[in-house]
Amino acid sequence: MNKKEIAKDYITHLENGNIAQVIALFNQNGIVDSPLYGIKKADEFYLELNSDTSNSELSLLGVFEENNSNKLALYFTYKWTLKNNQRVEFDVVDIIEFDSQNKISKLKIIYDTVIARKFVEQL
Repeated sequence: MNKKEIAKDYITHLENGNIAQVIALFNQNGIVDSPLYGIKKADEFYLELNSDTSNSELSLLGVFEENNSNKLALYFTYKWTLKNNQRVEFDVVDIIEFDSQNKISKLKIIYDTVIARKFVEQL
């Protein structure tokens, strides 16, 4: 699969709560840099996110890829329902870095956490 296909699979698996499939897109040392959860190994991040989540709806708005680059950006809307039934919606940009095997080595999440942070702290 090419980077764009992997990125779209990432969105699909994340929305469907298929955490094992999301983690499988990362290499063994893959990390996630999240404004809400900090920097964590991919498996730790997605297991924690999943434990805080009762539902996710993701709407892909764009995939941006540079030629001859190991990075691409996903732009999407995230409708997130937490375990306590609090619901928050925000736009997200994920910067994905791939290794030479097209596995994700780093995913940096960018979004405004002002509302989401308050809800996660209530969990």
